[in-house]
Amino acid sequence: MGFFDFMTEDIAIDLGTANTLIIHNDKVVIDSPSIVARDRISGKIIAVGKEANMMQGKTHENIKTIRPLKDGVIADFDASEKMINMFIKSIPALKKRMFTPALRMVVCIPSGITEVEMRAVKESCERVNGKEVYLIHEPMAAAIGIGIDIMQPKGNMIVDIGGGTTEIAVIALGGIVCDKSVKIAGDVFTNDIVYYMRTQHNLFVGESTAEKIKIQIGAAIEDLESPPEDMSVQGRDLLTGKPKQVDVSYREIAKALDKSIQRIEDAVMETLSQTPPELAADIYNTGIYLAGGGSMLRGLDKRISLKTDLPVYIAEDPLRAVVRGTGMALKNIAKFKSILIK
Repeated sequence: MGFFDFMTEDIAIDLGTANTLIIHNDKVVIDSPSIVARDRISGKIIAVGKEANMMQGKTHENIKTIRPLKDGVIADFDASEKMINMFIKSIPALKKRMFTPALRMVVCIPSGITEVEMRAVKESCERVNGKEVYLIHEPMAAAIGIGIDIMQPKGNMIVDIGGGTTEIAVIALGGIVCDKSVKIAGDVFTNDIVYYMRTQHNLFVGESTAEKIKIQIGAAIEDLESPPEDMSVQGRDLLTGKPKQVDVSYREIAKALDKSIQRIEDAVMETLSQTPPELAADIYNTGIYLAGGGSMLRGLDKRISLKTDLPVYIAEDPLRAVVRGTGMALKNIAKFKSILIK
């Protein structure tokens, strides 16, 4: 076994719709957009991650950018496998190795995922030399990453707003007591902004631009204490066909995102209404924890807090909370045996 141990590397993966993060030796070694660019003629993958992301919306007919994950699950099996493979191969510490080591991996998955989708994730990992593959539910990983002691007989509520799904879960005694997974998250926010710019400003903007708007001036409420400055947005004028520029304020984005945020609020309320009374009592004291990139939307914490009358906390470095938790589970496979899915 000693020799085999030397041959095996441990990695934790947060395979997200928008971003893929990988931890190796307690360090985040990969933090890249989950996107690949494929050459249509040869079928080869020509770029992955940040490089492929820069190509998005700017390709000619021989290049296609693919996001292998949709709504938190694998939509394009082949592309996702190649993407994971290229990410793993580009981990600095593994590059030095003469051949690919056997891998022990913990990968996180959305809580509303089906058996088939689960198997797709597992098979993808086994095909990139994963000898032992464990799966962990995202809200669970987020809770561990935030620093909650999930094994306690205490209720905690996690809302993880990712790219493809928003995962809401009440966790106690190392298990998920009630959960809800809704397909309204970062991607939907981005599309809301594209639609808003189109209908309100007659401006056609691409997804990458909409994403930039969301990050730079995105908001969940119309009156922020420290508002971001207006942003100049360039795109194509739908009436004249000419490129044009429009100034947009955060209030407009708050309007654009209002409906989708309402759906997330409703899901949170529904989960609360399904929570057993003893755990509801705990949550009254502990509040709600937000994780994932979507939690960085300005004023979202305040908005959810007003809706639920509960204190709302944003995890530190919310984009990495899930992968941190996945990494901790990987280090303590024995301790977290009960929550890992073999």
